[in-house]
Amino acid sequence: MDHIEKVLVKEVVNPVLIIAITILIYGFVKHISNRIITKKMQNGDEKKGKTLIVLFNNVFKYILILIDLLMILEVYSIDTKAIIASLGVVGVVLGLALQDTLKDFLGGLFILFENQYHLGDYVTIGTFTGEVIYLGMKTTKIKAYTGEVKMISNRFITEVINHSVAHNLAIVDIAVSYQSDLQEVERILKEVCKEAKPTLKKVRGHIEVLGVQELGKEGAIFRITAPCLPMEQYGVERELRKKIQMALLFNKIEFPYDEVVVHNG
Repeated sequence: MDHIEKVLVKEVVNPVLIIAITILIYGFVKHISNRIITKKMQNGDEKKGKTLIVLFNNVFKYILILIDLLMILEVYSIDTKAIIASLGVVGVVLGLALQDTLKDFLGGLFILFENQYHLGDYVTIGTFTGEVIYLGMKTTKIKAYTGEVKMISNRFITEVINHSVAHNLAIVDIAVSYQSDLQEVERILKEVCKEAKPTLKKVRGHIEVLGVQELGKEGAIFRITAPCLPMEQYGVERELRKKIQMALLFNKIEFPYDEVVVHNG
């Protein structure tokens, strides 16, 4: 009976305890590291902090899994020293077999340390544009505004357009008829932009009326620009167009339209 109990303790209880203690250690270290990295990044790059947290937790998790595996093998009287000694040869074999995985891992490190992008950034990789929702040791996940999620192996990421590095520019072109008083139109546009600035929370800077941008076939085209938060330019453009159209209609400014001349024989 004692022998059976010893076997149960050794081969069942001990592995369970090892796994349970490892889970507790992982949770504790994860909590502490998250707090430290978050605190360090309070006055810095918050997105970089979140990315560092994800990568650190991933690396630490795999290290603990490896240690757990070796400890459990020791419980079952398997010579782990021989296994560790043979890791050199096995490492060469695995290195050849897992070249792509190693390239992905190194690619992820370069992405992080070169500040190419972080979690929450809007990027274009290849022909796909979206928000970075995951940056791991092997893959990057990007979510488009329409909901599609693309997973890209880090080794294939060679060129990145990061739309979150600097403010985007909202550009609104407004066409008015040549019969309109262009100076009056410009005055109205400037007034609208001045009144719209406090209501457009995504705008960062002055909304500028640049003047007549182009003389089109049917009318003069005015251009308005506004620096705004990354990927918010489209919403800002829609709001500006609505406010400008209402103001021009109120002031009876004519918009250009196609004229059809009919000759009655």
